Amino acid sequence: MSNKFVVDQKPLISILSFMHPICSKRTTLDATSSILFQVSHKELILKSTDLEISLQSSYLLNECEIDETKSFLVSGKRIFDLVKELEGEIEFYIEESQLVVKSGSVNLSLNIKDAQEFPPFPERIENLMQLEASFLLEMFSKVSFLIPQNNANPALNGLYWEIDASGLKMTATDGHCLVQTKSSKYSLDEEKSWLLPRRAILEVKKILESSEDKMVFVGLCGNQLVFSGESFNFFTKLLADSFPQYNTILEKEGFKGATVDKASFIKTLRRSTCLLSGQFIATKFGFSTDSLHVSMQNKEVGKLEEDIPLQKFNGEKLDIRFYAPYILNGLQAFPDKSLEFFLQNAAKPIMFEADAPESSLIYLVMPVSPTAAAQ
Repeated sequence: MSNKFVVDQKPLISILSFMHPICSKRTTLDATSSILFQVSHKELILKSTDLEISLQSSYLLNECEIDETKSFLVSGKRIFDLVKELEGEIEFYIEESQLVVKSGSVNLSLNIKDAQEFPPFPERIENLMQLEASFLLEMFSKVSFLIPQNNANPALNGLYWEIDASGLKMTATDGHCLVQTKSSKYSLDEEKSWLLPRRAILEVKKILESSEDKMVFVGLCGNQLVFSGESFNFFTKLLADSFPQYNTILEKEGFKGATVDKASFIKTLRRSTCLLSGQFIATKFGFSTDSLHVSMQNKEVGKLEEDIPLQKFNGEKLDIRFYAPYILNGLQAFPDKSLEFFLQNAAKPIMFEADAPESSLIYLVMPVSPTAAAQ
């Protein structure tokens, strides 16, 4: 009985590249450093998990001489590193405790382990909704940049996704800034909310960026959220912490609006940031009827004084201090040449807003107290 199956290098390395970061993370189980191979007559299924996020991918085999399903574990790092250096068709042979790999003149083997060592994989997915993959990727991209990596408040280390009959919202905050995107394009009759870990969002984004899937299913599997395409299922555990109540801070009663040229504003912010030299020094923003005066001084480096034209500002003259990198961080997500923003006083945040045909975006930055940072 032959134990041979053949896989093309390009689709295999694509799958392994998504699994490599998962099996590279250290866990309490040695088996999670391996990838589970399940080979049947027509299909190769690969599974990887770090006990927090998991990925299952499938590949239809054009050539396979295996009559009954074979399952085994192989080192995730080694199989990734080896396949990366191969080209064209790769022949695999399962021989007792080894996986023989042949490609052109290459002939090598890897030790394999019993599949029983692999932790149980999530099953029984309850699909909730189907979304356009490009739409989901765009929504994630608008907010994921702000998710902290290791914030002291665990609830901030995730993306808060809310959905109900009116539509969906995705929100992230690092405690200084807040970003939210909303859309009425997709909805659920039953209200749901999930706090997704930063790492899961980044991994799903990478999959969607390279996937040819037009649609993605979102579902539940126990306490995990699942993203499914034609050839993959991505599972992530949800953060149990409660996301901060943010609705009050987004209220705009008493705020005055204005617009500024995006390119000019970003260049000024970048010049201001250049003078920081790694220090937390506030930049002063003076808003008047038709002009925004930007000034900052770093006694060790130098100072900046610039004026930018403002449009449509009908509020009273106002001076507010912000940390320039906080503002700069979120403006790249805004597509238009002009930025619309709203202000009230020196103790309230600045709110940037943009409306697109299918979604809206809000980016909020808290001011810096005059006593909190040197001028």
